[in-house]
Amino acid sequence: MRRQRNAKIVATLGPASGTPEIIRRLVEAGADVFRLNFSHGTHEDHRKRYDIIRSVEEETGRPIGVLADLQGPKLRLGTFAEGRVQLATGDTFALDLKGGPGTRQRVSLPHPEIFQALAPGVQLLLDDGKVRLEVETSDGERAQTRVVVGGPLSDRKGVSVVGAVLPLSPLTPKDRVDLDYALELGVDWIALSFVQKPEDVEELRSIVRDRAGIMSKLEKPAAIEHLNAIVALSDAVMVARGDLGVEMAPEQVPPIQRRIVRACRQAGKPSIVATQMLESMIGVPTPTRAEVSDVASAIYHGADAVMLSAESASGQFPLEAVTMMNRIITVAENDHDYYRPMSDAARPAPGATIADVICAGIREATRLLPIAAVVTYTTSGSSSLRASRERPAASILSMATSRKIARRLTLGWGLHSVEAAAVASVDEMSIRACEAAIREGYAKTGDTIVVATGTPVGVSGTTNTLKILTA
Repeated sequence: MRRQRNAKIVATLGPASGTPEIIRRLVEAGADVFRLNFSHGTHEDHRKRYDIIRSVEEETGRPIGVLADLQGPKLRLGTFAEGRVQLATGDTFALDLKGGPGTRQRVSLPHPEIFQALAPGVQLLLDDGKVRLEVETSDGERAQTRVVVGGPLSDRKGVSVVGAVLPLSPLTPKDRVDLDYALELGVDWIALSFVQKPEDVEELRSIVRDRAGIMSKLEKPAAIEHLNAIVALSDAVMVARGDLGVEMAPEQVPPIQRRIVRACRQAGKPSIVATQMLESMIGVPTPTRAEVSDVASAIYHGADAVMLSAESASGQFPLEAVTMMNRIITVAENDHDYYRPMSDAARPAPGATIADVICAGIREATRLLPIAAVVTYTTSGSSSLRASRERPAASILSMATSRKIARRLTLGWGLHSVEAAAVASVDEMSIRACEAAIREGYAKTGDTIVVATGTPVGVSGTTNTLKILTA
């Protein structure tokens, strides 16, 4: 099942896409990784979908990645005496810890940790930014605010804090239970919501260790201030544009998205652009032209993957959404007058390491020679991701010595991931690489392929050999 594109598709599963038939068809249409959103559904729901994914994986013979997305802290107002109030711009409005029903003058905000971070000038965005408040005074238990943008406000609407780092762990008690369950299932990636600082990633790493890859969701402006440190500590990064667009001006999101994607490319970590990519396809079978351009822009900027959320989880046209995303990526990547120059311009300079020199050689070989395929033989996945970072002109057949690593690498740009048996020598590896390139449809007998590997054979992180072979 060879893909005719390099960027990957992450599809969220939900009520509209939880059957074996739909999941199988989503894989055939182009889904490479499936997201289990732990903000919705029960553990049993997620187990059923996970088991179906693994069954489809066996049927297709193609590794499929599974991403468990943790909910993270959800900050919400209390309730109102009449269920709803109307706030006018310029009004004063208080938030406090008193509890009880709210009025037009005040409402409970049952999160003491928020009050610790409030100071004059900090903005509070309510109901996805539809109502905006600015703090005038705060004493740790009560904040007096001025309504900057008025509007209706009802029970338990969400609260976002702009201009302050909240003293909150990104892992709630619910998240910790969900995390244990996801790791028990055997998911390949854990997505961490509400990342504000590098220590948040370290907290998750201390629990997950090497049992899954860690994907940091960048949805808080505070995280952008620590971008390089967070990328360095993560295995992948998601640009969660919906929440970013609430907490910062919408026009700031595109340059931030591009900055995150470039930082990930520099570090050799996969980047995923997410949220509202084909939003209109929740209810109609075709996207808007603006949405098509949005997905294409993410590809031009060098994203490793793009993601569907409600479009595939609860929308009416999950299959059409994946099919459309596959078509958009394919056309964008074949725009050689624009796509390849953009990719070349974003290429990071190789580091002064043997592995980087080898992978830079892969890129140069595919530029100068008619290379049918690049083959990486990997134990940890690092050599495949280094080759991916170079964006060579030929597809990369990633031969991983464990199914766990093969599944995790399904997220990487240009990587066709397969599980391969361990080998005892470089010569055996070369034979296996040629056989696999032909078997997987990347080369024909007599074609030239490039093989990157390391010696001693089977030792992680020893990429030091580049071979050019005839299949």
